[in-house]
Amino acid sequence: MRVLLVGAGGVGTAITRIAARRPFFDVMVVADYDPARAEAAVTALGDRADRFRAERVDASDESAVTTLLERHACDVLLNATDPRFVMPLFRAARSAGAAYVDMAMSLSRPHPERPYKECGVKLGDEQFAQAEEWEKAGALALVGMGVEPGLSDVFARHAADELFDEIEEIGVRDGADLTVDGYDFAPSFSIWTTIEECLNPPVVYEADRGWFTTEPFSEPEVFDFPEGIGPVECVNVEHEEVLLVPRWVGARRVTFKYGLGREFVETLKTLHLLGLDRTAPVTVPSAAGPVAVSPRDVVAACLPDPATLGERMHGKTCAGTWVKGVKDGAPREVYLYHVVDNQWSMAEYGCQAVVWQTAVNPVVALELLATGAWSGAGVLGPEAFPARPFLDLLTAYGSPWGLREQ
Repeated sequence: MRVLLVGAGGVGTAITRIAARRPFFDVMVVADYDPARAEAAVTALGDRADRFRAERVDASDESAVTTLLERHACDVLLNATDPRFVMPLFRAARSAGAAYVDMAMSLSRPHPERPYKECGVKLGDEQFAQAEEWEKAGALALVGMGVEPGLSDVFARHAADELFDEIEEIGVRDGADLTVDGYDFAPSFSIWTTIEECLNPPVVYEADRGWFTTEPFSEPEVFDFPEGIGPVECVNVEHEEVLLVPRWVGARRVTFKYGLGREFVETLKTLHLLGLDRTAPVTVPSAAGPVAVSPRDVVAACLPDPATLGERMHGKTCAGTWVKGVKDGAPREVYLYHVVDNQWSMAEYGCQAVVWQTAVNPVVALELLATGAWSGAGVLGPEAFPARPFLDLLTAYGSPWGLREQ
């Protein structure tokens, strides 16, 4: 397998460090808009860098990405950029005849009149609109294959296949007890993506209603996370699992709730109030004259790069899927989860916990595709594939998952 990895930020760099220890691929081309980042990711691999190449590419330039795929004869494009670049990379892979894997899907747009009642353009709609084209070509686009979405969806499929006869509700629940020395506000993941998913109208699925939206941060609940993290208040947030799970797994209700914490929620609300969450450029004065800048990009530039926070970070992060239903005629509730301790991920890989946890899952998926354990055609989510091979291989990577009866 020959892989083009687009994006050499925190997650992309973690992908190279995880993949370097596995023999399933022949070449991984690491490409980024900033060639220094791509070179740094490869150079950091030391003796394990022989199968890696560094390149420069603009992820928004579809033809340039297609050319790069063809020049290196890549079989698959792995997208480790933010969701703004999903569609050009998705189309470039199809143009080059390569498979495609991402960790976040095409962007949503709220309903113009009833944003907190009805869906407008949903996450992934642009990709699923091209599913027939991919299927007819016998090509695979594996979408939403990070940790959330990704591993959380694998957990949903596993629950349906092995743990339940009937599922009432599937709820992805994400929480952490991470702290960062020296910062009062330092998101552990891309603030651009965090703003996008937290301030958009959250989507809920119910079998008798389909997909609908609610107010941001609605339906707060306290969820008790395992391995010492403890109770965290979680709220509804827009996320791909709610759009993916019902396509392949039968459940009467599907939700996603994120343990943000009150301070984080209030900060996001303030950014929205001030218009600093907007992506459309505004004109500001500068010494060189008026400059058009995106307010959200300014916010991102003012905050520390999450990939650099590992040495200052302490605690654990937990991604998981809570499932309620019936097994053998009796009620059952379980929480399937994956916990990463930042101290472990830094010592073992030099990567902070959140980016490492995101990165390990697409690497596992690539290995399953390379070996033929997973195969398919069309635009497919993780739920479209058998869960057991993935969960077994994740454990073999040295990062086991857990199951707690509720």
